[in-house]
Amino acid sequence: MAQVQRMSRLMVKTLRDDPADAETLSHKLLVRAGYVRRNAAGIWSWLPLGKKVLENVARVVREEMDAIGGQEVLLPALLPKEPYEATGRWDEYGAELFRLQDRKGGDYLLGPTHEEIFTQLVKDQCTSYKDLPVILYQIQAKYRDEARPRSGILRGREFLMKDSYSFDTTDEGLAEAYGLHRKAYSAIFDRLGFRYKIVSAISGAMGGSQSEEFLAPAAAGEDLFVYCPSCDYAANTEAVTFTGGEAADASAHGPVEELDTPDTPTIETLAEYLGVSASATLKNLLVKVDGEIVAVGVPGDREVDMGKLEDHLAPAVVEMVTAEDFVNRPDLVRGYVGPQGLDKVRYIADPRVAPGTAWITGANKADTHAKNVVCGRDFEVDQYLDVVVVEEGDPCPNCGTGLKLDRAIEIGHIFQLGRKYADAFQLDVLGQNGKPVRVTMGSYGIGVSRIVAALAEQSADDKGLCWPREIAPADVHVVAAGKALQTELALEVSEKLGRQGLRVLVDDRAGVSPGVKFTDAELIGVPHILVAGRRSGEGVVELKDRRTGEREELTVDEAIARLTA
Repeated sequence: MAQVQRMSRLMVKTLRDDPADAETLSHKLLVRAGYVRRNAAGIWSWLPLGKKVLENVARVVREEMDAIGGQEVLLPALLPKEPYEATGRWDEYGAELFRLQDRKGGDYLLGPTHEEIFTQLVKDQCTSYKDLPVILYQIQAKYRDEARPRSGILRGREFLMKDSYSFDTTDEGLAEAYGLHRKAYSAIFDRLGFRYKIVSAISGAMGGSQSEEFLAPAAAGEDLFVYCPSCDYAANTEAVTFTGGEAADASAHGPVEELDTPDTPTIETLAEYLGVSASATLKNLLVKVDGEIVAVGVPGDREVDMGKLEDHLAPAVVEMVTAEDFVNRPDLVRGYVGPQGLDKVRYIADPRVAPGTAWITGANKADTHAKNVVCGRDFEVDQYLDVVVVEEGDPCPNCGTGLKLDRAIEIGHIFQLGRKYADAFQLDVLGQNGKPVRVTMGSYGIGVSRIVAALAEQSADDKGLCWPREIAPADVHVVAAGKALQTELALEVSEKLGRQGLRVLVDDRAGVSPGVKFTDAELIGVPHILVAGRRSGEGVVELKDRRTGEREELTVDEAIARLTA
């Protein structure tokens, strides 16, 4: 028999007004419906209804992970410093890492992700090729000291995550494990009722050769992605690749000519002063890469995507230059930097700055620009990197159609890590030929707590939450409209539904008006609402589909049959 939960005994306090600090729909509704409560910035408590939804998501994840042969473990959240030093991530994580010391002065961290610890576990447990392949996973709290924790549980400093890791002796085995996870993730998100896209991504600090994200389109999403309306191309904006602009004939341009351009340190002021389009100018952004000043050139009508730049140059640290960086560099004139004559500065350019193209750019003199500055003739590019912010209408890398731009919430991410972590810990097993074989790894994450908020964002309506049945806190919400007879019928129907295996939430609260009960039922968002109302004396109830709003009056037996079908 499934549980019948009486609201008269349930710890739930619904709110009529949105929390003052809430910006996203999920933040507002999860608090108002009594699913979560805030303890501190980015730290949340899960109340009884919220815990049921969270556990239902975890159950679906477990079932699909087990279906591909995953084995569940549970590793500590409190971790020693040394493994993360071995991979360099103790420093790479920077301020995002929660660091602490024990009473003896030993350094520890709260785990942001567990690649290092899983690698050590397999090194300890697996010694032969016969022990592999293996897929291990856990559902565990993770900790990241977000600079701006916001949007409720969408971006917290403590969150629940499923992270899994595959270990194999061959690249072919890694590709197979990656494919199994891709299939399992699709099954999970299909069961949960998501609208989602699988998009190409950049591995960044995680390392590895292949990476894809599972994104749930939503207005509250912090991820931008592009998709092609003509083919199946989709990618995180940081992973979009522009193959290169067309090379031009350098001889078609005259010699470099300096222009007097007072008070034009920005592209906007320069374009207005000269009466040209921003696309005719060359923007040169100065950054520091591991402390070395580097110039990044892009067309003047485009912006540098710092995330892309950082991913391309990882694990190097990329920072913006400051006023002090110009003090001892007379060759760098702030606001008037041009690539010609930058002998002591590495020059990175976007592929749109193609050989033979001519530009208006800084002349490396105050209040002076230069025109007819030709790539390949007047300056050389040390490295081409696609680093511009992607814009709607940019050509699809596959078919050339103009790309569309949308916002989404990242709900899953899969990586082919390769041997980065195995190399750090010398993770070898004895091969078939009796010689050591270096293990190759995959890493696969799902934001379990984030999924709750993402589903709320996609499925809620103007009345409240509207959960898919797979993860709802109950299958049916029975509402007693107020009188003793109606309450008696509501409890009777609830017991019958429970005996049929349905999870029932019954609003039997005394002294609460029918209007408040109906409002709460729609706010809480259980898939079906069954009302014992004005025709209770006849044994007739009203069944409402929460998502569609369709209602019908049925006898008790008919309603039970409909709900258990």
